[in-house]
Amino acid sequence: MKDQNQDLEKYIKGRAKAEQRKKLQQARRKEKPRQKSKQPRQKDWRDLNEESWDELDLLEEERIMPRGEQQRRKNMEQKVFEQQDKAAQDQDVEGPVLAEGQRSGLVTEISSGRCRVLIDDDTLLCDLRGSLLVVEEGYSNPLAVGDEVIVTVQDESSGVVEAVLPRRSALVRQDVGERPLKHIIAANLDQVLIVAAWLQPHFWPELVDRYLIAAERNQLTPVLCVNKIDLLEDQIELETVLWPYRQLDIPILLTSAEDSTGIDDLRQALAGKITALAGLSGVGKSSLLNAAYPHLELRVGAVSDDNLQGRHTTTQANLIHLNEDSLVIDTPGIRNFGLAGLRRNELIEHYPELLTLAGACKFSDCAHKDEPGCAVRVAVENGEVAEGRFKSYQKIYMQLPA
Repeated sequence: MKDQNQDLEKYIKGRAKAEQRKKLQQARRKEKPRQKSKQPRQKDWRDLNEESWDELDLLEEERIMPRGEQQRRKNMEQKVFEQQDKAAQDQDVEGPVLAEGQRSGLVTEISSGRCRVLIDDDTLLCDLRGSLLVVEEGYSNPLAVGDEVIVTVQDESSGVVEAVLPRRSALVRQDVGERPLKHIIAANLDQVLIVAAWLQPHFWPELVDRYLIAAERNQLTPVLCVNKIDLLEDQIELETVLWPYRQLDIPILLTSAEDSTGIDDLRQALAGKITALAGLSGVGKSSLLNAAYPHLELRVGAVSDDNLQGRHTTTQANLIHLNEDSLVIDTPGIRNFGLAGLRRNELIEHYPELLTLAGACKFSDCAHKDEPGCAVRVAVENGEVAEGRFKSYQKIYMQLPA
């Protein structure tokens, strides 16, 4: 522990010195008299200013680091960020500073540019201050359900959202538009409950894996819930499907709203937490909540007889109070959950059973498709790796940017 603290102090001092050197160099450049730049001899010469580096096909710095250096730096930076977050929390223990007529509240629903904000026991319909409509760079929405906000109260039923307080976590996906933007589904979460039906619709490993990756990338605890377990006919098939997820030490619930299987376990998993409820349409999210908390009386959608896919009963994320200390943010059931900001060479880090084998591949840049000497494919063929998980990896890999 002492060595870790010393390394951390050394790292922080090194960053401070680097910043000091940078400022000194900038000051010297300002003081230095300007000289007329010489014309380049080569006509197609490009000025390599910092802003243009990203457009060139250059090797990333991380690729030429010594083995283990990239991870060491990431770990060190994470410790620094944790210390900074703790310091910020210590300074904010008394909460945000509010002007006269302002209150802090929780966003429970968003629709058509307006939102509902819970303040104590009252819900206000609020407009957004114009400055909030300028979306943060890289994101498609300025506000998400679960956000803590500052509101100027206009009357007993309405107000204006003035500011969004810093988020401690968020569930994010790729926006469906043409631009590569992130869309915040829900904010300030503790965990993600991934609900997948065993049948009607069939268990879909690829979508489950996408939610697992999103949870990991956003530092959220995942819980896998396999619902409609009353339709199960083959126990061995179930264990075969769930085996790779048990290897990941993910909490797994087996539930049924029809015969109340696992409902007590579900209530226990949700107790005292803010949970995002995620999954395909028709998997029974609302039915499960009704079974666990009958007072909710949530609307339940039927499953289509044609394709056994669910109809959307939740079209916008909305916050649901289960009891005094438990909240759920029910998210729309979507069939295409894009992984924002993830690239192909990073995907395998979210498949630990494949990552441990990849080092034995013949080629260091093996994509585990049809390359000779691929240790991952050999393990799949030998049954050491679940074929369903590997197929999920391949499908997601092909949809990610290089």
